[in-house]
Amino acid sequence: MALLTVLCYPDPRLHKVAKPVAQVDVRIKKIVADMAQTMYDAPGVGLAATQVDIHERIVVIDVSDNQDELMVFINPELIWASPEKKSWREGCLSVPEYYDEVDRPAVIRVKALDINGKEFEIEADGLLSVCLQHEMDHLQGKVFVEYLSMLKRNRISLKMKKRAKELVGER
Repeated sequence: MALLTVLCYPDPRLHKVAKPVAQVDVRIKKIVADMAQTMYDAPGVGLAATQVDIHERIVVIDVSDNQDELMVFINPELIWASPEKKSWREGCLSVPEYYDEVDRPAVIRVKALDINGKEFEIEADGLLSVCLQHEMDHLQGKVFVEYLSMLKRNRISLKMKKRAKELVGER
């Protein structure tokens, strides 16, 4: 397993739409393992392949208290969303140190393939629902800050660009 580099907003690669995985094979399983290690190391509760510059429809999530219940979603597809909305304070590994409220459907149903290529469906609410929607947005090239006002997005973008320059200067 290897740690992958997480792209930071406003990197344009975060806006690429991910392609479906054609076959769950050894290569995909290695990507999943590397993504899981990267997510746990960050630490985070979810990671989409887009965030590590792999533009395939792969998501890893672990919302358990002990971070020992890895969930893998390959080619996830939203098949139902409740009309009821819920607001959550979201953060993102691609937008470090920034959190804001986002309204999303409270309950969703998702169809995907697991790590062995077997299709499954899951109904999710609470943090899992938010995390799944957030990561699936990444696969569509959308970052959570795009739900915020233009003023907030611009402020975040400037802050992230400044942070990137400071990090380069430290090397």
